[in-house]
Amino acid sequence: MACLSKKKKKHCLQLQPLFSISNFDPLLDHPIIIIINSLSLHLLHGQSHLFFLLSSWPLSPTLPALLRSNGMIIPIVSILPLTVQTFTGTYGINYGRIADNIPSPDQVVTLLRAAKIRNVRIYDADHSVLKAFSGTGFNLVIGLPNGQLQDMSSNADHALNWVKDNVQSFLPGTPIRGIAVGNEVLGGEDYSLWGELLGAAKNIYNATKKLNLHEQIEISTANSFAVFSNSYPPSSCKFKDSVTQYMKPLLEFFSQIGSPFCLNAYPSLAYASDPEHIDLNYALFQPTKGIYDPKFRLHYDNMLDAQIDAAYSALENAGFNKMEVIVTETGWASNGDQNEAGANITNARTYNYNLRKRLAKRKGTPHRPKNIVKAYIFAVFNEDSKPGASSERNYGLFKADGSISYDIGFHGLNAARSSRLSLKSISADNLATMIVSLCALMLLIF
Repeated sequence: MACLSKKKKKHCLQLQPLFSISNFDPLLDHPIIIIINSLSLHLLHGQSHLFFLLSSWPLSPTLPALLRSNGMIIPIVSILPLTVQTFTGTYGINYGRIADNIPSPDQVVTLLRAAKIRNVRIYDADHSVLKAFSGTGFNLVIGLPNGQLQDMSSNADHALNWVKDNVQSFLPGTPIRGIAVGNEVLGGEDYSLWGELLGAAKNIYNATKKLNLHEQIEISTANSFAVFSNSYPPSSCKFKDSVTQYMKPLLEFFSQIGSPFCLNAYPSLAYASDPEHIDLNYALFQPTKGIYDPKFRLHYDNMLDAQIDAAYSALENAGFNKMEVIVTETGWASNGDQNEAGANITNARTYNYNLRKRLAKRKGTPHRPKNIVKAYIFAVFNEDSKPGASSERNYGLFKADGSISYDIGFHGLNAARSSRLSLKSISADNLATMIVSLCALMLLIF
């Protein structure tokens, strides 16, 4: 019996499954349970989510093909989350495309599926990318570029049309979970955009609300460390006076609609700015004596945790104690100019490998131990057309040809294709036989 409430049994339903399979789809962090039975609708409670059963296909696009071989349709229903999750698990990645030689969006989907990376951010709303991600089950955050902020801030109708064209028209097929309004605007060099950010965010949110999408789509904006006046030690961090007048009303709005504070955090940049006084091991999650924050009375053994807690400190000083911090960018360049200390393939592999291990622990920071750290890695590919220092073109976990830049446990595009073909080659007859046999076994047992 499954109940929606522990106190009231009137919402309980009797379930009579013949057989169930857990953790069938490797893409998802939470279990998918497939139940074969004769009932059309049930309600379950599990994994801290409400689920409902649909007599339709599950998220994995390969499963229907496997189960409908030779015209045979097996009665299967799958369990899906009742509410949309912006971020599943702890690990995500940024899919930048400032390059002329990287794989197609369809190939990127194959690559990320093989890597089991569920959360993806893009920096625009390119329709070829949105179409490629249709039916994939990823959590996709799209971007409203900085160049469109002024228009969206001054014209609510344009914001509504933008959401219609780039969000509503792709739902529910493309799993768009959030809109990043601008990137590193506050603290940036274009001061004319500082005053436009809040208006753009409000108009985009109001557009989602008018279209009844506001409970599905999270509105946010990513911030760099340029918004802080000081971040060492973490407890001393505050927003710059020049930023506060824009940041505080933005945070008030985000607090009202339940959005997190998004932070682009790069220990590599901090190390490069002062390699003589910053311990490289501290930046790379390697064994080190770390630092001690006397006000927090806490020890830090890695810089990323300290940077996140610095953001929490700034939020607390501004009066936003309950706002969550999510790392929307972090990474390490595998190559750089001579004056870019630490930008090499050894450090890039060490940082990203250790970051994966740290995120897999699903734990918080010293100051916020209950707030599990979530981070998007920058980035999928080395982007050869990005301007600036050499490091800007060398953050990718993968090279332009789809091969790995270095080994942290992922496989290149060719291996991903082989894996996908292997899955498709599974005999549907054998799978159906196995399921029927197990169902018969269950009937004998019960």
